[in-house]
Amino acid sequence: MKITNICCIGAGYVGGPTMAVLAQKCPHINVTIADLNQEKIDAWNSDNLEDLPVYEPGLPEVVAETRNKNLFFTTDTEKAIQEAQMIFISVNTPTKTYGIGKGMAADLKYIELCARQIAKVATSDKIVIEKSTLPVRTAEAIKTILDSNSSNVNFQILSSPEFLAEGTAIDDLQNPDRVLIGGEQDSEGQAAIDALVEVYENWVPREKIITTRLWSSELSKLTANAFLAQRVSSINAISALCEKTEANIDEVANAIGRDSRIGSKFLKASVGFGGSCFQKDILNLVYLCRYFNLPEVADYWEQVVKLNDYQKHRFANNIISTLFNTVAGKKITFLGWAFKKNTNDTRESAAIYVADELLQDRAEIHVYDPKVSKQQIINDLVYLQKNRIGKYVEQGDLMTLEEIKQLVHIHTTPEEATNKAHAIAILTEWDEFKTYDWKSIYNSMMQPAFVFDGRNILDANSMKEIGFCYKAIGQ
Repeated sequence: MKITNICCIGAGYVGGPTMAVLAQKCPHINVTIADLNQEKIDAWNSDNLEDLPVYEPGLPEVVAETRNKNLFFTTDTEKAIQEAQMIFISVNTPTKTYGIGKGMAADLKYIELCARQIAKVATSDKIVIEKSTLPVRTAEAIKTILDSNSSNVNFQILSSPEFLAEGTAIDDLQNPDRVLIGGEQDSEGQAAIDALVEVYENWVPREKIITTRLWSSELSKLTANAFLAQRVSSINAISALCEKTEANIDEVANAIGRDSRIGSKFLKASVGFGGSCFQKDILNLVYLCRYFNLPEVADYWEQVVKLNDYQKHRFANNIISTLFNTVAGKKITFLGWAFKKNTNDTRESAAIYVADELLQDRAEIHVYDPKVSKQQIINDLVYLQKNRIGKYVEQGDLMTLEEIKQLVHIHTTPEEATNKAHAIAILTEWDEFKTYDWKSIYNSMMQPAFVFDGRNILDANSMKEIGFCYKAIGQ
């Protein structure tokens, strides 16, 4: 099958950049991104490319090159489905907050809704591709729904999970380490795989395109994220030991990273990992292991998440204990709210959980992040209040929206955020933080002035020479 028309359901952090690059690399293919959120689609169609709903370096240029040529954004999902030969599903798959599997299993309600809509609308054969990160054998459920709710239409289900990292997504998409495609092993399944391979071959060398059976592709994505998160939790566990023994975590990481069997990537100690994938995927893996009666395997992977929670709690507790065991009424400045630099994504950001712990002690949190909006910061804290399942969180009365707004202040400049602050906590590794006039910031703060560097991006000696009481991870 020669593919000339592709539809993607979901205009978020995966669907938007992925389809923009696909349109750029395949000018002969019409690519339509459909989403029911009118506000989001309007933002994608905005004349001001700085207003795109996803902040990603290089994305505005790709959108400008392709939009309204062979890349289109719409809320008319039915038309997009009808016209497409190939449909990517890129909707959100959050962790369940209710019922069986609460706190661990993936919530597949949006995936099911997509499948039912495709079955309802489709009048011709379709190749349906899982792009969202999903539990093993989700494709089987999608296939069952499609075949049970549509007649005279043949559906082939493929799994092609994304391996991009936010902040470098465009380069990851344009120059991938590998592309993974899983499908059925019969002749029809192989034909569908070949059709998607042909699309990717427009810019990805064939030797980098891996084809597997369907279930292997689904499990590979979960496993990749689990392995990466495991490395982060491993080095963070050692950072706690470094602080007790006067070792330096950066020196330890450098030493073990030189071992070719280990390598240096994902050995950067920090306040903890965040984002939409790592914790969600590990908990999903834990749930699957328990479901299939593999408790020892489940416990092993769950410990990666527990260590990540511990690291965030340890960081917040260090702020409180260093500030003389009370932060009530004190101005604590957060530099950064996004879960990592070069993105406006805040999902599972360490900043949310650190702020929540400090707010329990009634600290005043003042936030500056160059890309995250005020409303998003408030929404993150309100959402956490509604889903209080943290091990270290007291289960007393929840904070109201008004209480949060009284204690949390969002600023548009770092000078406003840091003026008269008792302490600064660096929660995101934005490059601009390294360039600040830290001497001037020191002079504007309450004394003694504390800096808690949760990303180890500043030079400890320089900060101490200025006069700061400087605390880093693992040092």
